[in-house]
Amino acid sequence: MGQPRIEIVEVSPRDGLQNEATPFSTDEKVALIEGCLSAGLERIEVASFVNPARVPQMADAEAVLGRLSPKAFDGAIGLVLNDRGLDRALATPLREINYVVVVTETFSQRNQGKSVEANLSMASTVTQRAKEAGLRTSITISAAFGCPYEGEVTAEQLYAIVKRVADLEPFEIAIADTIGVAVPKDVHERMQGVRKIIGSRPIQLRCHFHNTRNTGLANAMAAVEEGVTILDASLGGIGGCPFAPNATGNIPTEDLAYMLERSGYELGIDLPSLFPVVEFLSRKLPNPVPGLLTRAGIFPPLA
Repeated sequence: MGQPRIEIVEVSPRDGLQNEATPFSTDEKVALIEGCLSAGLERIEVASFVNPARVPQMADAEAVLGRLSPKAFDGAIGLVLNDRGLDRALATPLREINYVVVVTETFSQRNQGKSVEANLSMASTVTQRAKEAGLRTSITISAAFGCPYEGEVTAEQLYAIVKRVADLEPFEIAIADTIGVAVPKDVHERMQGVRKIIGSRPIQLRCHFHNTRNTGLANAMAAVEEGVTILDASLGGIGGCPFAPNATGNIPTEDLAYMLERSGYELGIDLPSLFPVVEFLSRKLPNPVPGLLTRAGIFPPLA
């Protein structure tokens, strides 16, 4: 029996671009999304419905969605953080939304302007409304390993939030190392605990790692070893959270795909087709993207 298929959720059009000062036009965002889609990335974070004053890069969410091909909506994901954001998402062809719950109080206030308890209440409202409208809801649990303001996050703190979120019965729960502090030991231990909480409920488990301290790829492999088959990544490794100091660098999609393919996992991605999209980001941004595969090349070299 072969290795299980791993699904990569591409987050560069949203989580990647939101932290970049270089403005991207609507046409450039659409080209980025369609390039990912053409390479076989089926689930893509395409936009966020947030206050444009806080995240100017995401101000044209509706315009981007209005120009995407119909196929994109098979796996397109939009971020919403409140009722107003959900109202905007419901007026588009999106079939999946993502909501974020932060583990710690200080970061919850900085990121979403509300307490953890208020955030959980809003998550319940948004999840229920989305279900009634026929949308899938994934809930990301942010700062699951550490907080930029409060420091260490214990496993017990994380599990308490996971229990509350699992009770909402979303389609999927994503565990996020928002500031890139985890090491593989943490991932092994916490994924085992999270799986016990989810139990037999039909909730998919996903992981989102940042490469801030160069442990992102190792953490992704640790998650896969714990049976996680859905991982977030961003082309070139661009992105981060604008409300978490020094939370730079998602794990690069192309580097992750190379590691997993060489390890025998099926991805359904045409890896060489991602290179021109990464090169577009490299030309557009003021600094080289953090990803390394496009610099070193695939091994063995393609004929």
